[in-house]
Amino acid sequence: MNAKDKEDKENKEGTVAKAEVKKASVVISPPNFKTAVFKIVGTAPLVIHRFSAKVKAQMKAKMESGAQGNSKKNREAKSTDQSYEEARYRSAEGWDGFHAGSIRAAMISACRLVNYKMTLAKMAVFVEADGVDALEPQIPLIRIIGEPQKQEDMARVETGQPYVTVRAAYHEWSANVRIRWDADLFSLKDVANLLARVGGQVGLGEGRPDSKNSCGMGWGLFRLAE
Repeated sequence: MNAKDKEDKENKEGTVAKAEVKKASVVISPPNFKTAVFKIVGTAPLVIHRFSAKVKAQMKAKMESGAQGNSKKNREAKSTDQSYEEARYRSAEGWDGFHAGSIRAAMISACRLVNYKMTLAKMAVFVEADGVDALEPQIPLIRIIGEPQKQEDMARVETGQPYVTVRAAYHEWSANVRIRWDADLFSLKDVANLLARVGGQVGLGEGRPDSKNSCGMGWGLFRLAE
């Protein structure tokens, strides 16, 4: 094969390779997001227990000072009314709410009931907050329509020692939840049905059926409004 024939062959092979690359190119479609508001109505008490901002500050101070914890130290006196107030999420406007991330986490968890990949749901379903917490603005909130009341229950720490836990409970409650989803993966009906499974099988807040620490108390359940 002379030099010219060799050059022609290389040019031909290069043209074929370019054509194959062109055929194999992928066109990625832009995100196709839809948004809808779903009204949920509680069918069981919604019990909220946020981590105390005061305790968090004390832990931070101890960490920064390098002081070691003393398990034998007497506990600081604390009123149950104060514990109740610290258990609530409240916006700068004064309304009560629950963590917006709890709805999203519950919807992702509910995917196990229908054998849908939770990893896909993590990237396809999002909850848009009504506001943020007044004390910790990094916490997004969904507004609770309903009045709270102080709830005192017996509980046990990991050692088995009993203690009284004070939480905020909402017995007559509802909320308007604004959900944004990838319409290439979920239809409106899919999102509604997934949210309905959260309300009937997963739950929100303390004592929910899908609690990581127990079988729950049947709290935090809801239905979709007609």
